[in-house]
This record gives sequence, structure tokens and C-alpha cells, in this order.
Amino acid sequence: MFKANDQPELFTFQNQLLDNEQQRILEKTPEKAFYNIVFCNINEDDYKVLFSDKGSRPNAAVNVLVSALILKERKCWSYDELMASMMFDLRTKVALGLSSIDQKPFSRATLFNFQNRLSAHELESGVNLLEKTFDNLTAGQLEKLKIKTNIQRSDSTLISSNTRKYGRVQLLIEVLLRMSRLFDGADKDALAEQVRPYGEPGSQKYVYQLKPSDLDHELARLGRLYHTVYQRVKTRYPHTEEFRVFERAYNEHFTVVEGEAVAKGKKELDSGMLQSPDDQDATYREKGDQKSKGYTINATETANPENSIQLLTDIAVNKNNVDDSRIIEARVDKIVEKTPDLDELHTDGGYGSEAVDKKMEEHGIALVTTAVRGRESKVEKTITRSAENEREYTVECPRQEVKSAPTAKKNRAVFDTGTCAVCPLSNECAIFKNNGRYYFTEEDHLRNRRNGNINKIPEERRKIRPNVEATIKEFKNKTQAGKLKVRGQFKASLFAFAMGISINFGRIYRLIVSKGEKYGDFLASFRAFVLQILTLMEPAQISALKIKKQTNFQISYLSVLYRGLKM
Repeated sequence: MFKANDQPELFTFQNQLLDNEQQRILEKTPEKAFYNIVFCNINEDDYKVLFSDKGSRPNAAVNVLVSALILKERKCWSYDELMASMMFDLRTKVALGLSSIDQKPFSRATLFNFQNRLSAHELESGVNLLEKTFDNLTAGQLEKLKIKTNIQRSDSTLISSNTRKYGRVQLLIEVLLRMSRLFDGADKDALAEQVRPYGEPGSQKYVYQLKPSDLDHELARLGRLYHTVYQRVKTRYPHTEEFRVFERAYNEHFTVVEGEAVAKGKKELDSGMLQSPDDQDATYREKGDQKSKGYTINATETANPENSIQLLTDIAVNKNNVDDSRIIEARVDKIVEKTPDLDELHTDGGYGSEAVDKKMEEHGIALVTTAVRGRESKVEKTITRSAENEREYTVECPRQEVKSAPTAKKNRAVFDTGTCAVCPLSNECAIFKNNGRYYFTEEDHLRNRRNGNINKIPEERRKIRPNVEATIKEFKNKTQAGKLKVRGQFKASLFAFAMGISINFGRIYRLIVSKGEKYGDFLASFRAFVLQILTLMEPAQISALKIKKQTNFQISYLSVLYRGLKM
């Protein structure tokens, strides 16, 4: 049964154990700021769908569970470290809104069950509730801080899953061995002799003993064994996880030809195939000199130079074989929904595509790209579409401007070769080398317009995209050399959204500190004043006060004070 954690205690260990000086110091800590900025603004009702609506044992406090997950990633804690800090660190207790020094709001099992509920809900509804919390918190922060969202920037990074690195043969052996552990007596008797050579040393030691020249022979041997096992057990274990993984590996690595399983060639394999039996979502990608088996995190943040700070507005986690252009194409509708005034988005050249250009045109967003890929000529040209006729274009180079005419599949612009001949750029001009003819498509027009967007904005805004790379490093710095502590796309997304909330909080906290605001001092003195009022009241009067959760903690105390004085 869902029960909101909306009854803050009047008397906490902070009031009972700490003197005024200690309380003033505590009010200035990041943990106290986390409580006010994050904890108190988590909408617990969003998580009501995870719990039964029947009368039953109430849930652990949702805002405590969610805040704990955020702190875990912010502090790079293991689950053990999180539990120990929650029990023994007073600052962590403050961040999690715990009122008594001996309070333990949840167990490890409760936290794991909560994550499982989040995962099941996303599978069923497509909604990641931690993403919803990130969006809600960010919306409130953007509004309160008056952050302009019309200019934003986006970038992505590869992030590896916490799995062992498998070669092809070792992966096939490991999957086979895990499948064999399900065999009952009859299957064991029939297949034991064929599986035993792999099972006794294990997949890693077995492969270690092989020579490179042995690999093709081993693949052929595994193909025969996979085919035999599959034919025997396909109707016996179809609903088990081990069989689903085995069947996937069988289909991805082998082709059945005349009743025999033949290993596929390297060119027939793709980056989306199984990388590890421990993480079925992970994919493979090479980006520059970096090889990764896992996911990408794409982050979008505000970038208007007039803002006091920049905040993350959108985070997306995808399989790492999804191109950046496809990611931003899929996300732009949601980004616009959250920040409808967006009209300028800065990315690197990898985000550009015809589909993205059309999506940006639909929303009236200028996509400003740097490090543009696929430039076709050293001589800059501009293609402008007519407002009256969508098939009519004007093509302009440094010396000429001509109108195009449609052909069967493209558009053609014909330049005066006499003018081209005396142009100092003629040796580098592809148009001149093609006798003044230039053929282009609508895709070329959109790409040309995108490439020219950077020249249409003030010079001081042309180099704001690289700053988002520092944001990306904030995600990577919380991993072990780019490798997560978890497996699976859902848990990778929990990490990403928790980190997004943490990064925004960190920037707001540093802004508060840099401005030297006396917020903490005010709260400490105000609470002391409220407690003085409460000491004048009868116990029955105090117990009759019911404090409802407000947007931040000091408002709750105002409510107490007002009702107390009336009584």
C-alpha cells in the first residue's frame, strides 16, 4: 500500500544533539542543500503506481529511496557503502530527511525490490519514473532560477557495461555451459561427454589453451554441438532465460545448411549481437580508438551565455550502436515539449542527417554543428529554397548567383564558366571542374543550410558547444574508466538520470555558495525561534499539529508556527 512521506518531524536529532554553532555549520553543507533542493521536491505520487491500492503493509518512504539512489551515484558508493553511510553518517541522514539518529528507513532488499518495481513498470508502460523525477526537478529549477532555454547544446559518450570481455569462442562456450546446468538426468546422460571438455576447465581457461590456428576448428565443433543441443532441448526449456540466451547465440553465430550448423563469417556478424550472457542489452561500437560494449549517454543542457548557470534538460540512454543523429531525431520532440522556446541547438557534426534537418525545420530550430563531416568542396556555396516554390532554389558561390532547374531526380544549377575561369578559387572549385554544372538534392540543401547556421549567429556563440564535453566528463568521472558498476540498459539509465539530478544540484549548490547567500543561517535561526514557540505549547497542542509536506522545509515550519500561535 502506498503511503507518502509527508509528515516531517518537529523534533529531530539536529535539534536535540547539535548546538547552535553546529547547526549553522550543518545548514551550509551540501547534504542540507540536497535535502532542500532535491529531497523536498521529489513528487512521491509519481511512484504510487508501483504499489498496491489495497489495505496492506505501507511502503518505505519513496523520497528516501529515490534520494538514496541519487546519493549513491553522486558519491560513487557501493550498496554496502550507501547502507553504512545512511546508518552512521549524520550528514547522510540529513540529506535523506531522517529525523532520529537510529532510524533505518529501508533495508538492502527493500532498495533492490524498489529498483525491480521501477524496471517492471518501465517494461509495462514505457515510463522510467526516475526520468520523470529528473524532468520534474529540472522544470522547477529552470523556472525558479529563470534559466533561459532557447539555446542548448548536446553531446554523447560511450559507457561500458560491467561485464567480462568475451571473444567469440569464449562467449559461445560460456553460453553453452550455462545452458547445460539446466539439463535434467536424461539430457545430462546424452550430452555430458560432449560438454565435459568445456565444463571442466571453464570457458576462460579452455580458450586460454587454444592457439589462433585452432579457432576455426573450434567454431566448427561448437556449431555441431550447438545444433545437437538445440534440437534436443528446444521444446524442453523454452521459457528459461538460459535457453533464450542460448537460442539467440545459436541464431546469431550459425546458419543451418543441409542439417548442419555452419559458423557465420566475420562480415555476417553485427554490432547488435549478444556481447555477454550477463547483459543482453549491450551492443558493440568502435569510436575512434575506443572500443566499448554497452551504451551511450546523450546529454542536452542549456547554453545561453546570459544564464548564471547551465542546467541539464534532457538525458537519453541508448544502445551504443545507435547513431547520434538517430538519437537526437528521436529526442527532439521531447526536448521541445520540456523547453518549448528552444530555437538553437549546438552539436558536433555527427548529429546531422536529412531526417534531423527535417525534424529541426518542423520545430523551427537552427541546428548549429561543429566538426562537420562530409564537406563536399573547399569553395563555400549557399543553397536557398524559394518561399513560393519548393522546387526552386538559388545557388550562390563567392562570385555568382544562379537559379536552379529541376531534373528527373535532382536539381541543376548552371554557372557561367567564363566568370569561373577568372575566379581565383577555380583550381579548388568542383563546379568549375564539372563545366559549371552543379547537381544537388533537397538533402544537400538541408545539409548546406545546417552547415551555414554557424555563420549566422554572433561570433561569441560559435564556440559554446565544446563546454558540453565537460558535462559529459561529469558522467564519466563517476565510472571506472568509463565502465559502469551495473549491467543492463535499465540500470544504466538509473545511473544516468541519478547523475543528471546530481549534476544539476551540484551546479545550483555552487551558485548558492558563490553568491554567499545566508539561506542556511536564516533557516537555523528561524527554526530555533519556532522551537521556542513550541516549548510554550502544551503536549496535546503539539501532537494536534499536522504538518503537510510543502515545496521546501521552511514553509512547513511556517505552517507550524502559524497554527501554533493560533492555538
